[in-house]
Amino acid sequence: MARWRLGFLVTLALALLAVPLVTKAQPPAGKTARIGYLSFRSGPSQLEEAFRQGLRELGYAEGQNMAIEYRWAEFKPDRASTLAAELVRLKVDVIVATGGPVPATAAKRATTTIPIVFTVSDPIGIGLVTRLGRPGGNLSGLNILTVELNAKRLELLKEAVPGVSRVAVLANPANPGSAEALKELEGSARVLRVKLHVLEARERQMIDTAFAAMARERAEALLVMNDPMFMTQRERIVDLAAKHRLPGIFEFREFAEAGGLLSYAANLADMYRHLATYVDKILKGVKPGDLPVEQPTKFELVINLKTARALGLTIPPSLLLRADQVIEIMNRCRSSLGCSRRSKSSRLVRRSWAPQLVAKLCTSSEGNDHEADRLRAPGVVGGDGLQRDDLDDP
Repeated sequence: MARWRLGFLVTLALALLAVPLVTKAQPPAGKTARIGYLSFRSGPSQLEEAFRQGLRELGYAEGQNMAIEYRWAEFKPDRASTLAAELVRLKVDVIVATGGPVPATAAKRATTTIPIVFTVSDPIGIGLVTRLGRPGGNLSGLNILTVELNAKRLELLKEAVPGVSRVAVLANPANPGSAEALKELEGSARVLRVKLHVLEARERQMIDTAFAAMARERAEALLVMNDPMFMTQRERIVDLAAKHRLPGIFEFREFAEAGGLLSYAANLADMYRHLATYVDKILKGVKPGDLPVEQPTKFELVINLKTARALGLTIPPSLLLRADQVIEIMNRCRSSLGCSRRSKSSRLVRRSWAPQLVAKLCTSSEGNDHEADRLRAPGVVGGDGLQRDDLDDP
């Protein structure tokens, strides 16, 4: 009896060892997922790599169990509509629409059956969905809160440049969300006693003209509205701001890394990585209309001190204390803090060094990094820092 019991236990242990351990959810077996990727931009960037990374983390591999059909609208609304219809004819399993509201609305017009995952600001305002908690239909995705954060950006700009009274606003009127965003911004400007000068650039060739107009109107600072075309032209925009000596605030950290003074937004790469979870759930059978539209609750303030010094600005310590990252410190600060020498001229200073850097700032007029400024709205917050707006349902 004891031998039989021992033999049974050995057989059971071997059987358990033979079963593969599943450490994460696996994609649907036996089928290659076809993902249509429609972007308003003109080509791939690090954001597409972030999206692919999110898919890889969920067990998808291009050429094995997944294929992505990329389509680039090159900032042309008509082309976006044509490409959306093309993806529908290819019978992809899901369409990912990125780069602003144009691809998402084009995809919505093209199909009512193929699931659509979007990244936009104010999806209710532009007519993509009627509610966030359970949007219904064939759409869901991420709300990047562009409209809601413009007021905060103007406030941060005013704090960084306290005496500013005339702010140039670079906007693309062809962007469907531009009018509503400007309306919100004008209300904040009145409270802050700032006069706005709105300059329009529908195409990249118009950016230089807009900056020339800023000079004529004697603008003292710059706020750049969210637009995918501006994102691709960020180095040019930042260079023109430096040429005209305009301290500027931008949306995404890529602008500050390119030389812009300030940026304030959610981390765009993280959001694109999170899009993969929507795609994964849809491919596993979840209806997109049952997936709540999520929005970030963590926002990062990035300050470029190298740019501040070039403009002759001293960033208030109170603002530096709220920064998540500060770009460019003096060499002597690097050596005294034991920083790795990734670059002789520029690097990112992490928030974990905040206490030491505040002390350096107060004694040497050179500033650095610190703690996150966060904006939260009612809703259910996940561990990934994204808000699930599912409290609007009965």
